[in-house]
Amino acid sequence: MSTRPTQSPTDSSTTRDRRRPTSYRWRVVDIVVAAVLGVATGLIFVAWNVVGYAWFTAMDALTPGIGGIAVGIWLLGGVLGGLIIRKPGAALFVELLASVVSMLLGSQWSIETVYSGIAQGLGAELIFAIFAYRRFGLVVAALAGMGAAAGAFVLELFVSGNLAKSPEFLVIYLVCLLISGAILAGLIGWLLTRALAATGVLDRFAAGREVRKLS
Repeated sequence: MSTRPTQSPTDSSTTRDRRRPTSYRWRVVDIVVAAVLGVATGLIFVAWNVVGYAWFTAMDALTPGIGGIAVGIWLLGGVLGGLIIRKPGAALFVELLASVVSMLLGSQWSIETVYSGIAQGLGAELIFAIFAYRRFGLVVAALAGMGAAAGAFVLELFVSGNLAKSPEFLVIYLVCLLISGAILAGLIGWLLTRALAATGVLDRFAAGREVRKLS
């Protein structure tokens, strides 16, 4: 007589799901939700163009470069897109769309806002790609925020003239950018994803199902 435990249909289905290769093809629901995320994040950017820039200016007045600590919210779109959609291009798409919305609604940096969206989105995208779009925990979220911050730093060397500034400024600014990216984009993006998932609105996504299973 066999003593092997009987595997239920549910267990078998779960096993098959885990073994099934991740599909990188975008669904219609992916496109729709990514667009909604981009617009919503763009509206957050519009508010942060006032509040965040005031914080940036105040901090920079204390010590040049420390203003970078306020930049993280402008990096949020890429992190959210990557954590929720989990497909190649999602981080770039959401961050870029958010920057376009911000520009169209009167960003004081005009077209440079879109350049920032591209650089920051690519920075976050690179991190998700390094993990093959298979890991989406807090550490990866923080790294994605830091990747977006690195993208912003490189862009600003040229479009903002930072390349001509002192090494001390560049070091302080980069460190503050990375910290801000990890916390204001990474941690907050991760928490927002979990909060949205808990409501059930992300049940069509792995990000939503994972959180709902734990609750």
